[in-house]
Amino acid sequence: MKNNLLLPDYLFEISWEVCNKVGGIYTVLSTKAETISNIEGLSAVYIGPDLWKNKQNPLFTEDRRLWKKWRNSVADDKFKVRCGYWEIPGRPKVILVDYTPYFDEKEAFYNRLWNEYHVDSLHAYGDYDDSVLFGYAVGQVIESFYKYYLTDKTKIVVQAHEWQSGSAALYIKKYIPTAGTIFTTHATSIGRSIASNGKPLYDYFEGYNGDQMASELNVQSKHSIEKQSALNVDCFTTVSELTARECKQLIERDIDVILENGFEKDFVPTGSEFEKRRAMARAARLRVARALTADEISDDALIIGIGGRMEMRNKGIDLFLEVMARLNASPDLNRDVLAFVDVPAWSDKERIDLQKRLNSEENSWTSPLVNPYLTHDLCNFQDDAIACSIRNLGLANYNGKNKVKVIYVPCYLKGNDGIFDKEYYDVLIGNDLSIYPSYYEPWGYTPLESAAFHIPTITTNLAGFGLWVNSVLGRRGEIADGVEVVERNDSNYFESADVITKIICTFAQISEKEVAKCREKVSKLADRALWKSFINNYLKAYDFALAAAAQRNKTEK
Repeated sequence: MKNNLLLPDYLFEISWEVCNKVGGIYTVLSTKAETISNIEGLSAVYIGPDLWKNKQNPLFTEDRRLWKKWRNSVADDKFKVRCGYWEIPGRPKVILVDYTPYFDEKEAFYNRLWNEYHVDSLHAYGDYDDSVLFGYAVGQVIESFYKYYLTDKTKIVVQAHEWQSGSAALYIKKYIPTAGTIFTTHATSIGRSIASNGKPLYDYFEGYNGDQMASELNVQSKHSIEKQSALNVDCFTTVSELTARECKQLIERDIDVILENGFEKDFVPTGSEFEKRRAMARAARLRVARALTADEISDDALIIGIGGRMEMRNKGIDLFLEVMARLNASPDLNRDVLAFVDVPAWSDKERIDLQKRLNSEENSWTSPLVNPYLTHDLCNFQDDAIACSIRNLGLANYNGKNKVKVIYVPCYLKGNDGIFDKEYYDVLIGNDLSIYPSYYEPWGYTPLESAAFHIPTITTNLAGFGLWVNSVLGRRGEIADGVEVVERNDSNYFESADVITKIICTFAQISEKEVAKCREKVSKLADRALWKSFINNYLKAYDFALAAAAQRNKTEK
């Protein structure tokens, strides 16, 4: 017991992003793992897909001694797992599962899902099969591990993240009924689809029916597995009040516990090392921009950034670029601005012409490169939404008189991209200001990451993080607090653009002393979102799931 809460002896945490750096859920799990490992009496095992197989995964170190007897006792042509450690703080134990041998059982499993839980797999396409069969394989792995090492007396919690692992939770509920099951949705598939398809999610929110909209937007199967997972587990959780409201309306189940997303400071350098990395990041940003555009960009240019998943409307990338166009035309802007769009897209490789310039000893160039806003080649150059928007808004950097230079970095920054050759955080740290004007954002790790790196940030009231900031401050956040929370709704797109443009112009003019205060405040605000402040909600979820499982089994007996 801890704080009078019942905790598991074994926690199995399942996600497609275990040892697989894709998005925000990776950050949730990887930053939380060490805090979980410090809970006395709790053994945590993380389970993800074995996507690398025989290739070396830099995030995973295999240990063939780990659970060797169990693995040897169950090994066959289908049951294929690799065990080892996740190379993150805390080095938690990991089981990577090869789910591909189970494809020949797909139809039989889908029939069982329909008969037992009414999950509709008839309309499946895309990544549905991989995800649901991954969950099926994971369910069998946990069941086997349980039978070999554990007993009915062992307190077990299985937490499945997002619809991609929902089938594992449903499997465990049936075959290990004493286990407490948790399903965590970080964003509902139907809510995201409504927003991504340009429909007004908020003005008519109470009128939406999740099942009806799933049919209209052709996401029936994903919505179905998500909804049935939510309805059938012992504890249903999400990441913010914003998404809790969405779940109640579209999935038709109230949230049991809200699990806000925390962060750890292991990623953030301190003291002289912080200043050193920041200076290096700024220098790299400036050199790339100068090499692309051949413009004499001032050393004190205001470096602004946006990053995250390629979702033009949901992540507010469209609004960010609209703001840059307005900023470029604003008579109130008195500084050069470099605006970096760090959003992975369908990128082929680094631009060789840009790479040659960066590798030369020159510090200035007489003419811009072709497409002087793009750091890497795009496979779909003519159709890429960000590139098209940059061109359409006149932000393609062909006019040397433009005060605002937009640079599009369409690749994952893992330290080997050929242009920056730095990890994302080692580039992010160079920003002076970050803008994430989201339309649909259940939590919002990108603004929290910026805050943790002492970068003043603009977000919106349609992001869970933005609402959390407002709740901490007891009022709407302003840039002087380190985080400005801009009001967004279905009809104020251009008004929001005007508001953000004015904020940037004002920020560009404040003194270094005021900027330093702003950076200090945003860092302190980020400290309030450390996992030590949020982890108790996870403990409450474990307690809730175990209590519900015990009551369920008592009733069934």
